[in-house]
Amino acid sequence: MGKGGEQGGDSGEPAAQIRFYTWEEIQKHNLRTDKWLVIERKVYNVTKWANRHPGGQRVISHCAGEDATDAFQAFHINPTLVQKFLKPLLIGELAPGEPSQDRDKNSQLVEDFRTLRKTAEDMNLFRASPLFFSCYLGHIIVMEVLAWLMISYFGTGWITTLILSCILTTSQAQAGWLQHDFGHLSVFKKSSWNHIVHKFVIGHLKGASANWWNHRHFQHHAKPNIFQKDPDVNMLHIFVLGDTQPVEYGKKKLKYLPYNHQHEYFFLSEIPLPFLILCSHTLLTPLWPWLDPPRVPHPTLFLADCGDNSVHAPNLKSSWKTYHNQPIIPKIFEETQSARKKKNSCDFSWFCRFLESHWFVWVTQMNHIPMEIDSEKHRDWLSSQMAATCNIEQSFFNDWFTGHLNFQIEHHLFPTMPRHNFWKVKPLVKSLCAKYGVHYEEKPLGKAFVDIVG
Repeated sequence: MGKGGEQGGDSGEPAAQIRFYTWEEIQKHNLRTDKWLVIERKVYNVTKWANRHPGGQRVISHCAGEDATDAFQAFHINPTLVQKFLKPLLIGELAPGEPSQDRDKNSQLVEDFRTLRKTAEDMNLFRASPLFFSCYLGHIIVMEVLAWLMISYFGTGWITTLILSCILTTSQAQAGWLQHDFGHLSVFKKSSWNHIVHKFVIGHLKGASANWWNHRHFQHHAKPNIFQKDPDVNMLHIFVLGDTQPVEYGKKKLKYLPYNHQHEYFFLSEIPLPFLILCSHTLLTPLWPWLDPPRVPHPTLFLADCGDNSVHAPNLKSSWKTYHNQPIIPKIFEETQSARKKKNSCDFSWFCRFLESHWFVWVTQMNHIPMEIDSEKHRDWLSSQMAATCNIEQSFFNDWFTGHLNFQIEHHLFPTMPRHNFWKVKPLVKSLCAKYGVHYEEKPLGKAFVDIVG
C-alpha cells in the first residue's frame, strides 16, 4: 500500500491516480531531499516546491513527515487560496485504516482544538479592528513628532538628549510590536496588504529586513523551543539553554564561552547583532539635520561612512564632488568634525538600540526561556505550543509594554489572530487545557523577569 507512491508533486502535475499511504511510510520522507507532509489526510510531496514557499523552505521542512494540518491553518489567513498551490503537489491520501494524527497523538484533543478554532472564527476573533491599529500607529507617530519638536525648541543638551533617547527607544519598541502584527498577517484580510505594510514598518521604522524576520520568526512559531528547528534557541556559541543542551555540551566538552557565567554576561550581550547589522537607522535620519554639530553628522556623511544603502545613497556622488573640490585645510577640519559627528551619532544610536534591545529581549524571552527547551518530541499543535510558552498577567500597562505578547499562549496557538482579541479567546483555551490536563502557566511581570535569570 503506497509503496513509492506517485511523484506528481515533483513534476508540477497532479498525480494520475490517488494512492494510499501509511504513516510509517510518510514518516520516512522527512529528509532534506525528500519531504512529504499531510494536510487534512491528504499527502503532499513538497520536496522541490519548498524552495519557493513564501514563508521560507525551512519552516515547511520542519513539518516533513508529519500531520501539518494545524500549522497550515495557523499560518495562512486564506487556506482556500493556498489550496491552488497544493493541488499540483498532491500524491495521495492516508489509508482508510490510518488515524488522522501521527505518532499516537490524542486525536480527541486535536479535534477539540480545531473545534475551538472554528468557534473563534465564528466569533469573528480573527477580524482586526481598524481603529485599534490606527490609534496604535498614531501614538508611534506622535512620539516621533515630539522628538522633532524637542530638537527644534530645546536643542541638543544632555537632558534633552536623554529624554529624546527614551522617546525614540519607546517609539522603536512599539514599532517593533506593530511590525510583528503585520508580519503575522493579522491586520488586513489580504496577505499582500499585510506584506506591504510590514515591509514599510520594519524597513523604514525599524531598519531591518522583512524577509529575514519572516525566515526566522515563522520557524520559531512552527517549532518553538525545539533544538535545530527554532532559531531563537540555537545560540550555541553564546548561550546554552534549557536542561538538555548544557548536559550535551558538557559530555562533548564543547566550550566556546564560560557558560557557568552566562547569567552574568547575558546582561551585556542583549544587542541583537543581526539586527544591528541590518539596521539602517532610518528613524534617526530625519532628526540629524536639526542637531547641532558636532553631536550628530549630516545624514549623507554618516550613511556613507556606515555603508548604508538607503534613500540617501544618490546624494553621495554630488556630496563627494563638493567635498573633493575644497582646499586641503578646510578638508582636514571637516574630516575632524565629521569624525566627531560620527562618533556622537553612533553613540546616540547605539544607546537607543541598547535600551530597546533590553526591552525587546526581556519581553520576548520571558515567555519562552523559562519553559521547556528540548529536542523534537512530535507533539500535537496545542501541546507543543503550551510546553514552550507562558502568559503574563493582563493589565493595561502589560498589554502596551509587551505589545500584547503577555498573551503569548493565545498568540502561538493563533498567530494570525489580531492581538486585541487574545483576551476573548483566552477563557476557551484555558477550559480546553483544563479538560485534558495541559498545564496553562500565567505569572506576574516581575516574576517573569526573575525567571529568565533563574
